[in-house]
Amino acid sequence: MEPSELNIFEDHTTYTTEECFDLLKRIHQGNRSMGGLKLISIGYGIVGFIKFKEPYYMLMITERKKIGSMLGAKVYSVSKSMMVIIPNPVVRSKLAYCSTEKRYQKLLNSVDLTKDFFFSYSYNVMRSLQDNLNRNKTDQSVYKSMFVWNEYLTRGIRKQLKNNIWTVALVYGFFKQIKLSVSGRDFDLTLIARRSRHYAGTRFLRRGVNENGKVANDVETEQVVSEDRAEGRTVQISSIVQNRGSIPVFWSQETSLLKIFNPVVIIPKQEDYKATKLHFKNLGDRYGNPIIVLDLTKTREKKPRETLLHAEYVNALGCINAERLEENRLKFLQWDLKQHSRCKAIVVLSKLKELTKLAVELNDTFHCQVTRSSPLEGSTRPYLEDVNISENANNGRCNVKIKRFQKGVLRTNCFDCLDRTNIAQYAYGLAALGYQLQTFGYLESPDIDLDDPLARHLMDIYEIMGDKLALQYGGSPAHNKLFSERRGQWKPTIEYVDIIKTFQRFVNNVYMDEEKQNGIDLFLGNPPPQKRMLVLDPVKHSKWRSTMKRSLSDSNIFVENDILAAKQLLRQESMGHNKCLVELMPEIPNYCRYTSPEFPEVVSASESMDSGNEEIDQERTTSRFLMADWYSESVYSCEEELYNKILSFSSENGEDNCFSMFDFGRWITRGGTFYL
Repeated sequence: MEPSELNIFEDHTTYTTEECFDLLKRIHQGNRSMGGLKLISIGYGIVGFIKFKEPYYMLMITERKKIGSMLGAKVYSVSKSMMVIIPNPVVRSKLAYCSTEKRYQKLLNSVDLTKDFFFSYSYNVMRSLQDNLNRNKTDQSVYKSMFVWNEYLTRGIRKQLKNNIWTVALVYGFFKQIKLSVSGRDFDLTLIARRSRHYAGTRFLRRGVNENGKVANDVETEQVVSEDRAEGRTVQISSIVQNRGSIPVFWSQETSLLKIFNPVVIIPKQEDYKATKLHFKNLGDRYGNPIIVLDLTKTREKKPRETLLHAEYVNALGCINAERLEENRLKFLQWDLKQHSRCKAIVVLSKLKELTKLAVELNDTFHCQVTRSSPLEGSTRPYLEDVNISENANNGRCNVKIKRFQKGVLRTNCFDCLDRTNIAQYAYGLAALGYQLQTFGYLESPDIDLDDPLARHLMDIYEIMGDKLALQYGGSPAHNKLFSERRGQWKPTIEYVDIIKTFQRFVNNVYMDEEKQNGIDLFLGNPPPQKRMLVLDPVKHSKWRSTMKRSLSDSNIFVENDILAAKQLLRQESMGHNKCLVELMPEIPNYCRYTSPEFPEVVSASESMDSGNEEIDQERTTSRFLMADWYSESVYSCEEELYNKILSFSSENGEDNCFSMFDFGRWITRGGTFYL
């Protein structure tokens, strides 16, 4: 009877089945005038409650499917869900039926709970195996995890009831469990990917890092190997965790109907890479040391895009390491996977496996022995309750003998952290699998040949995971050329499938990502985006480009409070020019905006705006390289060594191949981004 408030009451009495039906019958008879009780659905868990304009809705799981188990506790996916409006029709106002309310309902339903969401009643799937056995937490703190996506939706009921027994914690990502065998011994292989809810979203609308140190496309991947033995017997279990995430600097990229490969915008260093430092501090708090960074971005390009991002990333890591003790410094590995991909797939994977093997040896794996019976079906008690954890097995409800801990983590990234990253994660998983099976005594050597059936099965499961994660973030399955080549597929077929995936990703990014992002933000309880504006020249940009959207890290945006300042800056810097404010973020194909110590943000002289100053215009048309005086006066105050790198980089490519990006003109600053 409350139209706009959430009032929840929990009856602590325990009823028998007969008493329960009798109580419901009496409630039904007492409320016949209002329609009585009606069975809506059988539920398997409450996802949460949400309010748009006026009424509250309850989201619930109506069908589930078992997809695996962890330590005997069942893990389920969501097969079907339902959104139920709570207030009775007689108390609802017109707001409950307005177009805005229906719009919000549609947005929330765009987050499909039946795709890649999973949960467990008695095992904390949002935590790694090592964390579950090492931290043994069973309270509401599970909802504070960065991998629980319905934290916002359950906030109301958890606050009122002071518990979380009525809700299920949903994790978004990937869960797959298969049975394999080696040397006549069976074991279970489980691959889990947990996507962070912080700074979550789509490819072009979430890039880089935000001011809180949270990165886009942040995914934790855990590979668990466990012996297949009967209940009550001691089981060996091993796990290893790795991480992927967008390059943690402030950068963005535009979407365009005309171009698939768009220029990268890198924002100048802010507060000495404070956000990047926060990100790696968080990684250290979660996983410990050492943190190994594997960068797969390109190191050479005809039109610098990834190379600019790579240079900024290296500078950020250098800045971080300069402030750390030697034992806590980040370990950086650079491997241009795109360049090496020209070789045969088996050669590339072999080299990548050897490279990641070093990381496995540094991080080690988690290994333990567990003795425990399976929990009762339907039990909602935490599975790890009453666990005895020690160096030696004890008598108790569950005995866990920890043999080894994982220390630190491997963090892998490429440009989008989708295609190349997934290949590297497979190589890391294969190297780790050898050590895990050797620990169990199944293998004498940790080396698993790429032609071994184990390697093929592992490649299949990592490929499925890569496709799922790429669909979530990029809008299309992952590009798996190397995997397809390993299977012996016909090269023209591989290229054709690759083109289809590229087109699918392009269409989704341009036409559907904005709506998808709004749905994700609504589900996570993120505030609606502010009106964002950018100073542009309408003469240089066609009328329909103002509709194109672009992602930006939080600091490279003109928000409402900055509009007046931008207008004032515009009057001062562009007197006599016909310029205006247009909606952020339009496509700007005529400008290549780059900001990095090695390759400052520039625009080709042939494409730059007329300055009205003949001397400046003459400099633009005749100067191929930036003058050292101008360079030293810029924000970067770049050292002579970096300036020489620009000169040598161009000379290596010959005079004919010198890029137009080295035609420098004057520069002005607008909102922290440099336009030249």
